[in-house]
Amino acid sequence: MESKTGPEGFEEFVRGRAAGLLRYGYVLTGSSHDAADLVQEALVRLGAGWSRVRQKGNPEGYVRTTMARLYISWWRRRRRELLVSEVPDRPGHDGEPALNEQSGLWQALLRLPPGRRAVLVLRYYEVCTDEEIASILGVSRGTVRSQAARGLEQLSKTWEPADGSTAALLKEPT
Repeated sequence: MESKTGPEGFEEFVRGRAAGLLRYGYVLTGSSHDAADLVQEALVRLGAGWSRVRQKGNPEGYVRTTMARLYISWWRRRRRELLVSEVPDRPGHDGEPALNEQSGLWQALLRLPPGRRAVLVLRYYEVCTDEEIASILGVSRGTVRSQAARGLEQLSKTWEPADGSTAALLKEPT
């Protein structure tokens, strides 16, 4: 089957990858609403340059890189707490991915500074190399390694899995 390079190909791409991109956005942001905004903005940018990006052969890589960069840009601009008028009685679960077994890990990830979280998400969730992460985030390879080490150290202090296997899960890749 021949791939489509026009608007139809774009719509096909969006239909096929939207759920995965939303999961990726949620892991980056920790919020289903922010994840949806992140995906929408990245797809708007992809749509504007669809034919050019499609010709290069990796539209998903383009979208994920765009999402990571947008996320970093957003938290650099925000850098403050989100204040609410009332504390909710219970945590909300409005369509967020089910993280039953590892919810403690995800909560610990959400407590990390956004840059460290982005590095760990790209390294362990997206399985990117240090070079790929550096390129996506626009930082040096050394920064990636130091942020990963600091993030893992912070996680090891704040998160303990139910089976006590922290050391194995937080082991630095060789």
